[in-house]
Amino acid sequence: MQQQRYANWEWCLVDDCSTRPEVRAALEQAAAADPRIRVTWRERNGGIVAATNDALAMARGEFVALLDHDDAIVPDGVHVVMHALTDPAGGDIDYVYTDEAHTLADGRESAHFLKPDWSPERFRSSMYTCHLSVLRTSVVRDIGGFREGFDGSQDHDLVLRATEAITAAGRRIVHLPALAYHWRNIATSVSRAEGTLSRAVINGRRAVQEQVDRLGLDAEVVHGAVPGCYRLVRHAIDRVKVTVVVATRFEGAAVRPYRSAVAATVRAMSGTSDAARGNVQFVVAHPASAPAELVDLLDHELPASWDRVPVPGGWSLATALDRALLLHPADVLVSVAPGMVPRADETPDWLGAMVGLAASPGAGVVGALIADRENVVHHAGWDVPNYRWYELEGLPVGQTTSGNDLLIERECTHVSLAAAAVSDRAWREARQLAAGRWHEAGRRLSQALLDRGCRTLWTPYARFDEHVAIDL
Repeated sequence: MQQQRYANWEWCLVDDCSTRPEVRAALEQAAAADPRIRVTWRERNGGIVAATNDALAMARGEFVALLDHDDAIVPDGVHVVMHALTDPAGGDIDYVYTDEAHTLADGRESAHFLKPDWSPERFRSSMYTCHLSVLRTSVVRDIGGFREGFDGSQDHDLVLRATEAITAAGRRIVHLPALAYHWRNIATSVSRAEGTLSRAVINGRRAVQEQVDRLGLDAEVVHGAVPGCYRLVRHAIDRVKVTVVVATRFEGAAVRPYRSAVAATVRAMSGTSDAARGNVQFVVAHPASAPAELVDLLDHELPASWDRVPVPGGWSLATALDRALLLHPADVLVSVAPGMVPRADETPDWLGAMVGLAASPGAGVVGALIADRENVVHHAGWDVPNYRWYELEGLPVGQTTSGNDLLIERECTHVSLAAAAVSDRAWREARQLAAGRWHEAGRRLSQALLDRGCRTLWTPYARFDEHVAIDL
């Protein structure tokens, strides 16, 4: 801290009954050498939550920064944050977080965690804002500070509650794309030490479930693919009406490729448990002017529970989806390109995952994971500008990354309509802007709904394989 370029800080330290005498001596020496370093000693050990609340009670600053005892802030770290907070345009900011570098015990950087802008869905999936996190002190105190019983995930729980309050008050949460913090990957870290990690993960799941309950979201929070990641299993599929549309223009009028593409999609969907749901209607939409022999082939492929919807006039993907939804009104429209095969063996509740997100408050378009049969990712939501140093397309399905982007539900910028869901309300608001083929229409619809304040979302829990190469 004493190397910080920004000088107007105080460092609140709490000794939680350390049994090592050299610790007290070091703290006393530091406090004597610099009046900005303030130390207090607890009379009995209370754990990380109690000690952090004591430090919060000591704080006299307008903002508090959350630090781990074994990490480091880069010399310009506090300056970068305070420049944003003290700028005249930053008066409505209540929470700032920065990027961070992961370092080894010898100080070498092992990874850079370049974070996206504020993403509440991602934050429910994992505590990605981490360090450096700086919050307005009054907000932290108004929500009661750190809560007992959330040791190891106390920061996640605090920021979940703080961001709820900040959002409700119309205030701002800001991401600063600066590597302001060095997170040291050492065995004694609370977030790494054996025996505390599992407890922290359990407490983190509980913190997310409590937010879900506070917000009235109909979902159960379960543990995700890796420790510290979580998933919301939503139940909207049980209460909303859904229309799933496979739109085909009989591409090139080539019988065999066409039949293979549509048949693969229809067979895969018909074999899932959702095919028997009374609130789910499966539809194939096609040009009304299509040759009779192709329509006959289609009729031969479709199960009795499916409907075939001819689309009169000029053909477009948006027109086809709109026509299908007009004839089969629903709360959620699901768009699937011919040749896209849902992998019910990998993601058995693929439809529920997509519908649940599309029916959630403020949702725009929801995209799915699109891969090939060799487990290579083709589409996992586009982010523009791309905040990472790596691309997701081309990675193996399930690959871990610094942000675990392929393992969690999250906000993104654009998704493809080749495998997507959108609420009826959102679709009717922007359907005229969904121009182009699958990828382009998805980009345009995503942007139109983003401009209207809706969230574009992506889920790894709905996987589709590109069974047949089509014009996307």
